[in-house]
Amino acid sequence: MAGHKIFTMSFSKVYPLYVQKAERKSRTKAEVDEIISWLTGYSQVELESQLEKQIDFDGFFAQAPAIHPNVSQIKGLVCGVRVEDVEDPLMQKIRFLDKLIDELAKGRSMEKILR
Repeated sequence: MAGHKIFTMSFSKVYPLYVQKAERKSRTKAEVDEIISWLTGYSQVELESQLEKQIDFDGFFAQAPAIHPNVSQIKGLVCGVRVEDVEDPLMQKIRFLDKLIDELAKGRSMEKILR
C-alpha cells in the first residue's frame, strides 16, 4: 500500500465527510472530534490547527501527539478489509479512524467506541 493516494490527501478535505456521516445518523461533530482526539492525542485546538493547515493524512498522523495505546483493541471490517490485518502502519491508522467513525454512525455508545 506504499504510496496510496489517500496518504497525500488533505485530512481537512476528508474531515467534513466524517462529520456528515455522523450527523446523518444523529451524532455530532463534537463526538467525531472526541474520537479523533482519543485516537491521536490532539487537543481540540491542535485538531483545529491541523485542519486549517490542510495537512495530508501522512503528516496528520506523523505529527499526532500520541496514538492511543488501546488501538490494538480496534477490530473489524472497513471496506471489506480487517483493520487489525492491515500491514502498512499509516493505512492501519487511517482504517482505525474509519472504523471508529463507522461505529459512531452505527449508534454505538462513546464508552464502547473509546475502548
